[in-house]
Order: sequence, then structure tokens, then C-alpha cells
Amino acid sequence: MQVDLLPTEAQMYSWVEEIFGHGIRRPGYPADRWAEEWAQHQFRALGLEHVRAEPVEMLYWEPRSASLIVTRDADPSRRLDLPCFPLPFSSPTAGTEGVLAAFDDGAPEGVRGAISLCEVALADLPHAVMERIATWSYDPDGTFTGAAQRLPFGGRAQSVMEPSIEAGALAFVGALSNYPGDSCNYYVPYDGERRSIPGVWISGTSGAQVRELLASGPAHARVRVDAVCASVTCHNIVGELLGADDETVIIGSHHDGPWASAVEDASGIALVLAQAAYWSRVPRAERPHQLIFLLNSGHMAGGAGQANFVRTHRAELDRCVLEVHLEHAAGEFAESDGTLRATGQPEVRWWFTPRFGRLEDTVRAAIQAEDLRRSYVVPPTIFGEKPTTDGADFHLASVPLVQFLTAPFYLFDAMDTLDKVHRPSLLPVSRAAIRIIESTAHVTAAAMRASADDSPAP
Repeated sequence: MQVDLLPTEAQMYSWVEEIFGHGIRRPGYPADRWAEEWAQHQFRALGLEHVRAEPVEMLYWEPRSASLIVTRDADPSRRLDLPCFPLPFSSPTAGTEGVLAAFDDGAPEGVRGAISLCEVALADLPHAVMERIATWSYDPDGTFTGAAQRLPFGGRAQSVMEPSIEAGALAFVGALSNYPGDSCNYYVPYDGERRSIPGVWISGTSGAQVRELLASGPAHARVRVDAVCASVTCHNIVGELLGADDETVIIGSHHDGPWASAVEDASGIALVLAQAAYWSRVPRAERPHQLIFLLNSGHMAGGAGQANFVRTHRAELDRCVLEVHLEHAAGEFAESDGTLRATGQPEVRWWFTPRFGRLEDTVRAAIQAEDLRRSYVVPPTIFGEKPTTDGADFHLASVPLVQFLTAPFYLFDAMDTLDKVHRPSLLPVSRAAIRIIESTAHVTAAAMRASADDSPAP
């Protein structure tokens, strides 16, 4: 590795600043259109070849306004007009009114024909649990001991509305009961699936106010959501560099985000650009394989971009030695006295890596060489049949995968601002990715897949 060929931390962070400065990058928004053009310009400026924009159809969703009013039946003067944010891809409504009923997992029929008030708590994942299911961890300072990580999802992940819909509710009101920062700007679900009823998020403080009002007697609610949902064409941005042979390594992230989103995923774009900058300065004969750089669209619309890339390039993936996906250089934040503060630590790093002996060994070695503390190496299926990331469809297509990801609680919130980027991670993660890519030299796609039967070294 020739570290002087990498861009500086300042250069990488300036990319994040520029991307963030253009505003909300949901699929099809002006800032995401800008990011598509900007990424192509950056790829060409770095000398990448066959730079192109590959079209992808997906859903565009734009909330214009929303309101939630709750009134006590016996005393209409007891009225709450609450700040709220509509659930992505839920149904718009000029005004849905009905009895407000608390959703009960044990007796969900109580919300039939009513507006469902559902408390949603983000999940806390104890590190003691992660230590049991990870294949390896690197935490020399012992920060994991006795601690837990607050995830950006609750127990139902993106299926938060489904129980209320199945129970026959008219609308959904989600109260974010343990959400640090007391926000309601929660961009979940982002699976690109339309819901049949309207829904809004409210903060934990607002949820407590509603529960207090309900405790004094029956209440009605009125939900209004003005939003646009329509089909739109966005683009995967792709560039290539020839290498020592015509087998491939794909290096990717996504260019869209739920908000202006410095971590999710302006930081991922910067990590991919750093790889493009580095490898474009390495002579072709010293690149281990042909390198394909992918900034896919539609992560916030059900992963439409990466699914389309895998589908349209399926015949070529048999010669893909490795897909390296780089997402979220995030700092850890915690709430103290009602204020979010940086802990000074990087957010917990997950390295989704299949049980391929040589690949696991390489990832572990790269983490230690770059001293990337607070890291877990985990199987891609740790949370289900596929990673909860843009590496998912590559994994399902049997492409060997290394997916770098952090999952801070603020990932889908407007609070994902520039201060959330963990700048000291930018270069070490980039160097680790280079080490992993370099390790594939003289390894064929067939040989990498065959190593799935190897027993990983201790």
C-alpha cells in the first residue's frame, strides 16, 4: 500500500461537506440528482473509465405537510396539536378521524376501526450478545464490557405499521418512546412499499402527553398527511479501472440519503471516492483485478439501485472476486441531561464477512493493522437471511462480500449532521479497504468461493 496516494482526511471531509450542503438527498430529489452528476464528474476527474449512469425505476416520496390533533371526548378544550412527521410511503389523507386507541400486542383488535397509537422503542443490543454471535471482535480498550448499543430500529425493524394495518386500524401514530434527542423526524420505513393507511411519527415527549390525556378518558384523533408518491427514474453511477486481469472487485456505497445525511451516506460516498482516487494512481499491472466503482441509487427506496445492478449484471458476477461495500463513518453520540453529546468514540463498526477462511483472516488483519477499535466481524446473516445493507443482493447472488457498516441511532434522522461524521475513521477505514482489496491479488472468483469451506483461523 502506498499511503501517499490516498487523499487526505481534509479532502475526504470536504467531499462530505459539499454533498451535505446540497440538502435532502431522497431518491429523485434535486440534491440527489445533483449527487448523480457530481459523482460522475468526480469519477471522470480521477481518471476512471466507462463512467456511466445506469437508470433504475423506483418510488419517489415527498412529504409536504402533516398534522396530528388529539382531543379528549369529554372535554374538547383538552386538545393536543402535536408536531409529527409522516411515515415514508404511508397513504396520504386530507383528514382521517377516529377514536384513538393504544395498540396492545396481546389484544390488537382494540384498534380495529380506530387510530392506532403504537409505542415504538429503539432496540438496545447488548455487547454481551454481540460477542456471542460475532465471529471476532476487536475492542482492546474494553469499551464493550457491560454496555449496549442503541440501534436505529425497533424490534419490528421496518414493519412498524403492519400489525396495526392487519388489525384493521384507520391510521397509525408511532410514539418514539426512547429516542435520544426526542425527535420525530424518523425516516422509517424506507423499503419503498406503499402502505394502505396514513401514519405519522411523534416524539417521546408528545407520546407521553397523549398517554396522559388517554388516561383521563376516551379521545379522538385527526391525522392529515399531504405527500406525493410516484414512480421516478434515478441512476446508479458506475466507473471502472482495468487491472491485472479481467476478474473484478466491486467497491460501492449509495448516493441517496433520508435527509442531508452526513453519515448516511455522504461519508460512504467519500470512502468510495477515496478508493477511486487511490487505485487510479496505482499502475494497472499493480491493481489486483478490474475494479468497478458503484454509487447506487434508491437505498432509501427499498434498495432499488443495488438490486437492479445485481439483476442487470448477473452474468458478470460469476467473475467477481469480492464486493467491498463502505457505509457510515459515524461517531458515537449519547444523551446527557436532554442534550446529545459526542462520546469521542467511533460508533461500533460491523464488518459483514462470510465464513470464508482467507477472507475472514484478511479482514481481521486489516482491522488490527489500522487499529480500528470497536469492531465486530459478523456473518452476513446475523440479522436474517441477508445483510440489512446495500450488500444484501450481492450476498444473495453468492458474491463474496465485505460490508463495512455502522448503525448509530440517528442514522435515519435529520440530526445526522456534519458533527456526526467520525473524521478520524475516514483514512483508517480507507486503508483497511485497500488492504482487503490488495489481498485478492492472484485469487480468482472461483478460488474465493471455494474457500467458503475453509475453517477460519483463530
